[in-house]
Amino acid sequence: MSGSFLRTFQLGLKGLAVQKMRASLAALGIFIGTATVIWLVAMGEGVSYRAQQQILELGAKNVIVRTKKPTASSDGNAASSQVRRYGLTRADFRRITSNIPSIESSVPMRELQFQLRNGNLTTDSKLVGCMEEYLSLNQLEIARGRWLTQRDRGQKVVVLGHETTTKLFPYENPIGKTIWVGTEYYVIIGQTKSRTASAAIGGSLDARDYNLDAYIPLETMRQRIGDMVMKRVGVGGSNWYGEEVQLSQITVKVNAIEYVNETASIIETLLQRYH
Repeated sequence: MSGSFLRTFQLGLKGLAVQKMRASLAALGIFIGTATVIWLVAMGEGVSYRAQQQILELGAKNVIVRTKKPTASSDGNAASSQVRRYGLTRADFRRITSNIPSIESSVPMRELQFQLRNGNLTTDSKLVGCMEEYLSLNQLEIARGRWLTQRDRGQKVVVLGHETTTKLFPYENPIGKTIWVGTEYYVIIGQTKSRTASAAIGGSLDARDYNLDAYIPLETMRQRIGDMVMKRVGVGGSNWYGEEVQLSQITVKVNAIEYVNETASIIETLLQRYH
């Protein structure tokens, strides 16, 4: 048996020596095939890592509920009313937090497009009315100053995103200075560090650039700006049109990852019942 194996091995070596080109091509084919598999695996792992990072950014145990603006065809009152009311409400937030035992914490927020101004410098920013927990929930970090606290509720204070700060204060420290938020002055108490924009997740969540944000207490937004925002429409802005939205988003953190789907299902049922 061993002699037969040795003769077969010797014949194989002679064959390779005679047909060097064919042997080289065969070896190259094996290498290319192996390299392709390795590359595809590496690429797949890279995509998987990016997807995992996006999930971690959002929070693996988080359920995010967003207000969605209705289309004209789905809103029967839009044509006959000058004010469109839609979206999540403070009552929704109370119902969700008081009826679902698997929720560890919950954070409401509201966002609006606003023009911010410092002297002759202006920028269009996403003004976010939020709670103290918003910072850690979205993995933001403070570069200068401080974040919002409970004692800031109802106060005219603002924390600027990195890019918002650069546009309004390109050459100076903004902490302690004031800016116009709409028609009112706000005191700048903090600035966030630069952060990579989050990618869109399917059709559910849009891409988000936190660097362009400005953050004020949610209670301040309710008191100073209100739930209703009026906009000029029509030729030359001759008409007014209003939108009334109480909350743009509710983020709930579930106490165990295995309860995420069940919690999301209960939230969906609650919203369908009261909307």
